[in-house]
Amino acid sequence: MRIGVLAAQAGLTAKTIRFYEESGLLASPPRTPAGYRDYPAEAVARLAFVRDAQAAGLTLAEIRSVLVIRDSGQAPCQHVTDLIDQHLAQVEQRLAELTQARTVLGDLQRRASATDPGGCFADQVCSILTVASHD
Repeated sequence: MRIGVLAAQAGLTAKTIRFYEESGLLASPPRTPAGYRDYPAEAVARLAFVRDAQAAGLTLAEIRSVLVIRDSGQAPCQHVTDLIDQHLAQVEQRLAELTQARTVLGDLQRRASATDPGGCFADQVCSILTVASHD
């Protein structure tokens, strides 16, 4: 099938498909005698996989690594499990950082609402953010 048909079926643009080809996510298809790309029907499922893997947070490099394993004839399940575990740990870490940031910002918000702008010191940029001034 030509790239326009593949793009329509996959819900992507032809430019994205060419990019995936250049990135090694999609094999370069054979060409017709007229020079047009002639993608096999399986390309639709492969592009759907790429889209789903991206939605799960995998990078293109990680997706390529999964595809390399699959293309070698092996099941990538353990590799995918490891990637998911890594991404979940990163999300958990980020959530902990965001929770801490929310606490700090809440404290600063309370400090800001209790601060009299007339009492700001000239030797400080901002007494709300200068912790030592409120100890």
